[in-house]
Amino acid sequence: MKSKVLGLALCVSGLLAACAPAPTPQAQAARQHEIACLSGSVVGGLIGGAIGNQFGGGSGRDILTAAGASAGAVSGSRYAC
Repeated sequence: MKSKVLGLALCVSGLLAACAPAPTPQAQAARQHEIACLSGSVVGGLIGGAIGNQFGGGSGRDILTAAGASAGAVSGSRYAC
């Protein structure tokens, strides 16, 4: 019974999605720009956190890891955007 309800819900949502208006080229370009900015922030944060983790010890290492991740995310966002 549950699988029938789930299947029906998926079919209805697919039909409703098919009725949505087609995205405009401007909307697609904006979405690609948002994805690029987000990916730059994530990659920069990971790299900055990895570099910050190499320094300090104890709670100082945690602070430097967070600071490196923050600085990397900002730098990655600026570079990608």
